[in-house]
Amino acid sequence: MKSLVIGGTGPTGHFIVNGLRARGHSITILHTGNHEIPEIPDDVEHIHTDPFDVAAFTAALGDRTWDHCVATYGRLRRIAEVMKGRCGRFVSVGGVPAYRGFMNPGLFEPAGLPVPTPEHAELVRNEAEDAKGFRIARTEEAVLENHPTAAHFRYPYVYGPYQLVPREWCVVRRVLDGRRQLILPDDGLTLQHYGYVENLAHALLLAIDQPEASSGEIYNCADEEILTLRQVVETIAQLMEAELEVFSMPWQLAVPARPFMLQPLPTHRVLDLAKLKHQLGYRDVVTPREGLRRTVDWLVRHPLEAGGTEETILQDPFDYEAEDALIESYSKLLAQMPAVKFEREPGYTLSYSGPGGRARSQAEFE
Repeated sequence: MKSLVIGGTGPTGHFIVNGLRARGHSITILHTGNHEIPEIPDDVEHIHTDPFDVAAFTAALGDRTWDHCVATYGRLRRIAEVMKGRCGRFVSVGGVPAYRGFMNPGLFEPAGLPVPTPEHAELVRNEAEDAKGFRIARTEEAVLENHPTAAHFRYPYVYGPYQLVPREWCVVRRVLDGRRQLILPDDGLTLQHYGYVENLAHALLLAIDQPEASSGEIYNCADEEILTLRQVVETIAQLMEAELEVFSMPWQLAVPARPFMLQPLPTHRVLDLAKLKHQLGYRDVVTPREGLRRTVDWLVRHPLEAGGTEETILQDPFDYEAEDALIESYSKLLAQMPAVKFEREPGYTLSYSGPGGRARSQAEFE
């Protein structure tokens, strides 16, 4: 089998390349050549060109053909067109912003995506509502028009080594800086689906293994287990052996958490993975906590440049003076809050028997 991987040096790329090699494929990767990584073996052929430049991309391919093309990078719509007739099977990667409301949860009333969001959920059809999501949804259509047997994967936010804009850095840098306070909206209870690099590559490789089952299909792709924002923060702190004091504020006030939230509302972004699991047999190969451990280890060894391009894109100013002022103001506001006495204190209903809930009817179980 001959396989062309467009990309190959990004966060999931080397897992895909080495997964194909383990399956006996002869691999060619096509990328700019600006980033070579040691995980790519020497027997992998490289084609260096710009996958965003259709003319350059087409010229670099020449008249060659492959059994598989895995497209993870570049102008996917144009790549799908150019690769028509040049590969036996096309497998591609797009993004979950194709869903209507992913970038603009206010399109729903009440605000927020359906939980969980299945593959057949409404896509962005109106460019005025979300221009990026509209382009992503149209690109998916182009992929299947040109390659009816393609398998397409909707990736969430990707975390792990080689992620250029890692949200985990918002926590890791604070710990490295000696910062021990962190602000989260609404106690950090928001659920957002993410995907560890090796898990996402594993899902894609399952489509390579099962061409008939995945023919013409689109899949949500993410970790099976979802951690709340607070669980992510506390896991990172534990991994770095640091004690972080989390200050919970209403999301309207929790401005410093925006880069970590990745959206302007604390609504959930939860994907339905049933199709991926039942059709292709997907299961996480790396747990989220282990994925975070590897990510933190990578970031400690490869810290972002303070004020550099990646931090600029991340848009976290790490303005601790302003954060302290916000924490102080909010703490004073809470301290001024008058005590309100209820004639009869509300409870958690008699169906609740946890801490502070309904007492046992008998001292001993018989």
